[in-house]
Amino acid sequence: MRSKVGLKLLRAAEIEAERTVAIIRIAFSVVLVAVLLFSVKEVEGTGEKYLKWQLVLAAIAFLSYFALGTISYCLIQRNVFQPWMTWFAVTADCLFLFLNGWLSLVNSEIPGDILFAMPVIWLAPVILAFGALRFNLWLQVYVGVLTTTGLAFLVFWQPTVITEDIAHRVVLALETSPNLLRLLMVAILGAVLVIAVRRTRFLLQRSIAEARQKANLVRYLPMQIVDTLADGELEVLREGQQQDMTILFVDIRGFTSWSKDQKPKDVSVFINAFREIVLLAGQDTDAIIDKFIGDAAMLLFEGHDAPLRALNCAHRLSTDINHWSQDRIREGELPVGAGIGVHHGQVFSGVVGNETRLEFTIFGDAVNISARLEQLAKEIDMDVITTETTLLAAGLDTINDDWQRLPPAILRGRPSEISIFGFKRSVSAKD
Repeated sequence: MRSKVGLKLLRAAEIEAERTVAIIRIAFSVVLVAVLLFSVKEVEGTGEKYLKWQLVLAAIAFLSYFALGTISYCLIQRNVFQPWMTWFAVTADCLFLFLNGWLSLVNSEIPGDILFAMPVIWLAPVILAFGALRFNLWLQVYVGVLTTTGLAFLVFWQPTVITEDIAHRVVLALETSPNLLRLLMVAILGAVLVIAVRRTRFLLQRSIAEARQKANLVRYLPMQIVDTLADGELEVLREGQQQDMTILFVDIRGFTSWSKDQKPKDVSVFINAFREIVLLAGQDTDAIIDKFIGDAAMLLFEGHDAPLRALNCAHRLSTDINHWSQDRIREGELPVGAGIGVHHGQVFSGVVGNETRLEFTIFGDAVNISARLEQLAKEIDMDVITTETTLLAAGLDTINDDWQRLPPAILRGRPSEISIFGFKRSVSAKD
């Protein structure tokens, strides 16, 4: 899924592309009118009436094109231009090309087979090049199909009848003024492609910079928080919020005493294996992996189904750690066990620090309860311990085969007992 910042960047690029196209339309129309004025004397010298009508038709068309560019530019400047308007703009471009080509053929009586001798048809590559600025695949396909269909109609719309007068008119279409129009359109085509390449490089560089920034932030912050930061919402995160969240703590049993007699490389391999298990379980249950602390990890779950996802994650961790332990036993290594605590409640969450050093943090009674449950799981030899509150929030019946009701516990720092349930996986289980 694309991040919001990526969508904003693409949206801004599309709007800027329409602004650029509008400016090109305006400038193009002004220059074309100037070329037409230059052509008046040549036309008067020929005595050809149809050429005068060609100039009139061209002037009307260029002024209409100028109006289209002006309207588009004004809408963009007033921030009222919407993405769907682009479709109307490109349709107008194609209709401009088609109508001018058709009127030119009708007025000059030149057959469609000689369509590409008409200077206005050289605008087709420019219209197609506009699509390269817009970064919209389907819009470009639409323009290509519309332009090709329109030109094909003009090519075949009337039979080929070459008279002496028509041959003379074709020769006139290849003189200085028409060739100036062709050269102008080639120059505009080159300019549009230069702009397209420049803007593509700019977006590519911005995307690379964004990816690098996110990669650096992910080293210290959860991915979900990084996406929010990339969207420019740091101040919102700094303000913090009270919210319901499910917290899961998992900790390897006996790691400290075991690691004392191990080589650094073996400890590193062990920790990496543990973290891989946590990362995969967290990814599959859409968890926010808040932090790793040595042989322990803290996972957070947001949303209406957070309690159920957290309990599913606890089951997944218990299963995967059990499989890992059996693999170690077969390899002649010591078995592995872990304690897991899960609780659902209200917490404060937010980001502290500045742009150079940020840290996502949560705190509250729910965090403390989850940590105490993880410690209690080790003490009473349970794989997972959760609260009745969490089971009910997950929509689970407190009387089921998975969860065993345990004696109410008084956790450190709490004055009253809390109703808890435990889960114990058989050592020989292999799911």
